[in-house]
Amino acid sequence: MTTRTLNWGLLSTARINRALITPLRASERNRLLAVASRTKPAAEEYARQWEIPRAHESYEALLADPDIDVIYNSLPNHLHAEWSIKAMQAGKHVLCEKPIALTLPEIDEMNSVSRETGMVLAEAFMYRHHPQTLKVLEMVASGVLGQIKILRGAFSFTFNREDNYRNDASRGGGSLWDVGCYPVSFARTIAGAAPVEVFGQQTTGRKNIDETFVGQIKFQNGVYAHFDSSFTIPFQYFMEIAGTEGILFIPEAFKPGLNTQISLTREGKTEIIDVAGRELYIGEVEDMADAVLEGKPTRISLEDSRANTATLLGLYKSARTGRPVIL
Repeated sequence: MTTRTLNWGLLSTARINRALITPLRASERNRLLAVASRTKPAAEEYARQWEIPRAHESYEALLADPDIDVIYNSLPNHLHAEWSIKAMQAGKHVLCEKPIALTLPEIDEMNSVSRETGMVLAEAFMYRHHPQTLKVLEMVASGVLGQIKILRGAFSFTFNREDNYRNDASRGGGSLWDVGCYPVSFARTIAGAAPVEVFGQQTTGRKNIDETFVGQIKFQNGVYAHFDSSFTIPFQYFMEIAGTEGILFIPEAFKPGLNTQISLTREGKTEIIDVAGRELYIGEVEDMADAVLEGKPTRISLEDSRANTATLLGLYKSARTGRPVIL
């Protein structure tokens, strides 16, 4: 086993960076070395605030830093593909925030560049690495729920920052791209088959974004998923898995903490199951180290990310046309 440490650089000073700073500092195989912004003063101020050794005055300067091994791409959604590709071409591995891209051609190009350069590229769905999610997958596989029939999920919060990219459809804004992608990803992970048809409806608002989205997914094996996402409903998130023998409810499905509880209902009785978790974002950091240092496959493959994006795009198309979309 290698003892090498990976040096990370933050591509932007986005708020989500804060979630990664603690796990990077807690990891023995990863080190936060640099941050980049569009101006030198902004980068230096952020570096001082978070005690980051290096501050780069541009994204290009960060990619040119020979000591950086991994880039965390936390730029707005419409810039994910462009700068992930540039990073890989500069010899950097990339952990890219979700959604990894907004079109399938972008993902195909990202995949090609990853193969050509040998650089690891992974999408940052942090919940997929958490012990709670692994426990849910274990329970589903055990058959305790019987045959899975229905999946239900929701993720919403009140959001009204006018100047933010989430409120601009041209920059990949909207509730489905931002938080609806979580129940879609979770449902796909649990269903055990590919989506074959989707139907979506939306309420549009500022700059043509979907402020609220309601969707349905039909899977190849006959499983159905229902979900909703919103920027106008108070904070909530959950998943429910209903099978022929039982129902599993996951109240903190997408942002589980150090200790969580899920409930299993069978034969009219409900059992509360305690799950010893860990820091939410440490999993994706260690997953990248496993891939780069040990040559292991990332938990979320680029094929998986492509399939999730295809599902989201199908849902958006359905909402625009008012008709189901075959995938």
